[in-house]
Amino acid sequence: MSAPYQDSNQPSGYYAATPTPSAPSPHAQQPTPEYTQPGPSSSQQSRPNTAQNAEQARKDKTLAEFLLMLDDYEPLIPNEVTEYYLQRVGFECDDVRLKRLLSLAAQKFVSDIAADAYQHARIRANAAGGRSRASQPSGPASARDKTKTTLTMEDLSAALAEYGINSRKPDFYM
Repeated sequence: MSAPYQDSNQPSGYYAATPTPSAPSPHAQQPTPEYTQPGPSSSQQSRPNTAQNAEQARKDKTLAEFLLMLDDYEPLIPNEVTEYYLQRVGFECDDVRLKRLLSLAAQKFVSDIAADAYQHARIRANAAGGRSRASQPSGPASARDKTKTTLTMEDLSAALAEYGINSRKPDFYM
């Protein structure tokens, strides 16, 4: 299977091997002696190269398949929102798949922060619940309260701090 975005006239590698023209030197060129250095034979050198080429081809195929899957994927962050923020930072691209990939990365980032904040809230609730269990009444209402978790700004701030984002409140309100 060939990649849908690859031109058949271009070589399949990342960088095409094109010779660069060189200007004639005003000095007479002296022949350079050829030295052979001991090392692996040419058949031994080609083995890692073919394994490396096979690995690169596998990665290219996987990337091509992933980009094809992005054609049908509709991220939670709408395309218009992604395009707006990309335009604000000066990013110009016509490929919808790339915009969806960036939207998917943003969605994962927000999801990771929310999951970390939830874990902080659970730790906080378990720490507070362990101290005051004797004073809580037992019954169906208390069982429901144990399963209920409230995310606070402190939980979110702790999760954002793990990612290097400072989310302090202002010192005072007017």
